[in-house]
Amino acid sequence: MTSPHPFSNLRKAIPALGCALLCACATPSSAQDDRGYRVDVGDPIPAFSLTDLEGRTWSNEALLGQVYILQFTASWCSVCRKEMPHLEERVWQAFKEDGLVLLGVDLDEPAEKVRSLGEDTGVTYPLCLDPGGALFSAITVPKAGVTRNVVVDREGQIAFLTRLFDEAEFGAMLAAVEDLLED
Repeated sequence: MTSPHPFSNLRKAIPALGCALLCACATPSSAQDDRGYRVDVGDPIPAFSLTDLEGRTWSNEALLGQVYILQFTASWCSVCRKEMPHLEERVWQAFKEDGLVLLGVDLDEPAEKVRSLGEDTGVTYPLCLDPGGALFSAITVPKAGVTRNVVVDREGQIAFLTRLFDEAEFGAMLAAVEDLLED
């Protein structure tokens, strides 16, 4: 009786190992990719120009030197409606005197719907229109969910990203905002 070749098991394992490596390499490397983001922390914020309900224009260039948050929302989004009062109280009211800018960015809805959303949720921070979802599409992958916050530092770099409304993540975002405002 002959003994098996010492590498016979290895030869059988190589195709499986190759497949595993191929799958691992094809998987997105960013932890944010599974959350629907095209961007990641440390990336520059994509160029944008938004108009709020009062007719003011906000752009990435005009906001350089300030810490700001882009809060993506829509009137039909129940999680957004749940999060917005928290953003009003715990972010906008807490940090606006420290220079934080918080912009609600409504995904492709008419001004009347956006105004009604602001009234329904009691927010006083500026609500901007994103016609055609241009900024949303620059930040997210196709068919991504709406509820998300993008925190941007004074240099125009993304400093923190949230998805949905999770209390622990919201608390971490607050801590990040505090740190950025202290710099």
